[in-house]
Amino acid sequence: MVKNVTPNQIANYSSLLISLIVLAFGYVGILLDVTAGSWYGPIILSILTYISAYLIIINALKRYIYRKIKLIYKSIHRSKRSTQDLQSQVDDMNKDLIGEVEQEVAEWADSQQKEIESLKSLETYRRNFLGNISHELKTPIFTIQGYIHTLLDGGLYDDNINSNYLRRAANNVERLHTIVEDLEAISRLESGELVLDIRTFDIRKLADEVLEELEFMAADSQIKLLLKEGAADGFMVKADRENIRQVLVNLLANSIKYGKEDGHTKVGFYDMENYILVEVADNGVGIAETHLNHVFDRFYRVDKSRSRNRGGSGLGLSIVKHIIEAHKQTINVRSSQGLGSTFGFTLEKA
Repeated sequence: MVKNVTPNQIANYSSLLISLIVLAFGYVGILLDVTAGSWYGPIILSILTYISAYLIIINALKRYIYRKIKLIYKSIHRSKRSTQDLQSQVDDMNKDLIGEVEQEVAEWADSQQKEIESLKSLETYRRNFLGNISHELKTPIFTIQGYIHTLLDGGLYDDNINSNYLRRAANNVERLHTIVEDLEAISRLESGELVLDIRTFDIRKLADEVLEELEFMAADSQIKLLLKEGAADGFMVKADRENIRQVLVNLLANSIKYGKEDGHTKVGFYDMENYILVEVADNGVGIAETHLNHVFDRFYRVDKSRSRNRGGSGLGLSIVKHIIEAHKQTINVRSSQGLGSTFGFTLEKA
């Protein structure tokens, strides 16, 4: 009760107490024959005292509360609250003004804390990103530099190494080009510059095209690319066909990279009323639980040595996530180490 008392109640209680004291002193004076007068005199004086005290206290509270609230709002940078707004707020003396301001300050402090935590998280992410990208670029640059210097120091005239070193340098240039292209793609996706060309198409036919495109890559790793049973029928979806092609290419290439010899990768489709769930599942090395929350992070590699030997920019899954989110859809991953991984994403059903 005391905590939620309003300024109006404070003025009432205080004025009533003062008037009762005046009334009591008046009657005591009459009883002791100290003051002369009728028994109605103290009552009238008490009423006048109550009215006067109430007006004085309520105006004093208004001035005091207004100054305090204005100071509080200045302190928390609530510059949008004008003087008129604050005055109108204080004029309603039946509200628990202090309680309301206390709540607003608590909410402001909470939002400030969240903002600070967000900025700290972004700063950590920025540092990690700069460290990762410098490392990713440095590796092929140093490799190319080593090959070129060897050739310039006389290796160019050695038939045993010149063609081999030039080929290796060219491969690392291709890797640099891939990293730069993927970074550009990530930048477009995050800045909202990517304009989706939403059309209706058969996701199964697109999957067939991608499976055929990656057939030789899979054969080199002795991995079979298949459609799951029940995926023979077509499923019409509404999406950007070329971007979804990129999603399937990245997911399938990733499953081949981390697959086992004589293993397989299967693409499946599931009708979910308003959506089609597309899954890319393999029986490869799998992903440990500690890595699952980071597989879509930029440059995050579960097996650093193996993935670098196979090339790639380390941005493939990050691009996949951005494309799916640009379609306002979801993507998830399930995996068990040593058993394989399943990546699933939804698309709007046509």
